[in-house]
Amino acid sequence: MEYRVIDWEGYPRREHFEYFSAMPDPYAGVTVPVDITQFLAACKGADLPFFLSFLYCAGRAANAVPQLRQRILEGRPVEFAACDTSHTVLREDGTYSYCRLDCTRPFGEFLPAARAAQEEARLHGGLDDGEDGVSLLFVSTLPWVGYTALRQPVPVPADSNPRLTWGKYGQEGGRTVLPVTLLVNHALVDGVHMGQFYAALDQELDRFAGERSASPPCR
Repeated sequence: MEYRVIDWEGYPRREHFEYFSAMPDPYAGVTVPVDITQFLAACKGADLPFFLSFLYCAGRAANAVPQLRQRILEGRPVEFAACDTSHTVLREDGTYSYCRLDCTRPFGEFLPAARAAQEEARLHGGLDDGEDGVSLLFVSTLPWVGYTALRQPVPVPADSNPRLTWGKYGQEGGRTVLPVTLLVNHALVDGVHMGQFYAALDQELDRFAGERSASPPCR
């Protein structure tokens, strides 16, 4: 994947980068109940798969925040032009494999490609992220649990791939909400950038729902 090396001398977060990079556990995470009322209605009305539709919106929201496209390579920050998602696909034996998708393409192109890639991953996939795995957005789901907090496994030494996870949606105050967790390397990403992701996610969900309500069902 294409990336640019961030100018170290002009990098405004240089002090913060060095501070958090020196920590053995530089991760920061938050879980937010996201309103998916209109999004879910649009998926049902257009007969669209919930997971792939939400993944599409979440992947686009993450790509809209430059800091979530940044990674640490050879001790310095770089920024990718775009980042694919890599999500877990449940296999028949109860284990899972990884499936890589490009959420930046139009949804009409994304959905059939995603369905085919998921089936390939289910039947023949593994846990290899490839040579450019550092560019990926890691995605997992817990559709069986409506959780309020989540602790994720992370490598040592720390990597810099953002991790997105969501659980089982439920009712809250007459709205349908979904717990969505974002885990990031604090050397690259601050709370303000995490807030920007959730704002972008709300916008993507609204846009998706609006477009589906004006379109015929997609099968």
